[in-house]
Amino acid sequence: MKRLILAAALGLAAGGMTVSLAAAAPGQCSITGFEPFDCDVALDGGGLTFTLPDGQVFAFTLIEDGVGTAYLIDPDAAPGQRPDELREFRAVEGKPGCWARDEDYQFCVLVQQ
Repeated sequence: MKRLILAAALGLAAGGMTVSLAAAAPGQCSITGFEPFDCDVALDGGGLTFTLPDGQVFAFTLIEDGVGTAYLIDPDAAPGQRPDELREFRAVEGKPGCWARDEDYQFCVLVQQ
């Protein structure tokens, strides 16, 4: 059975990024700049992460009700190197599991359970 990931269903906590290694669930991801792709989505109760086809890690967390922040982490990031921060993601109306920043950047996550 497949289930769309909604922020409320994840139990994402408001606050800073809290990404930790967690068991990954197989899924289907899409993100601006890439064709839809198979992905392993790590959920930890504080956010979600998955690896993009180019090797970058995409991490997402809510920072307040209905607003999230994403981070792009280079595959060869050195300790202490800051990720690229993408702010102001909001749930896309009528597209469960999808979040967008304005009209220029969107991602969607579908996880098998």
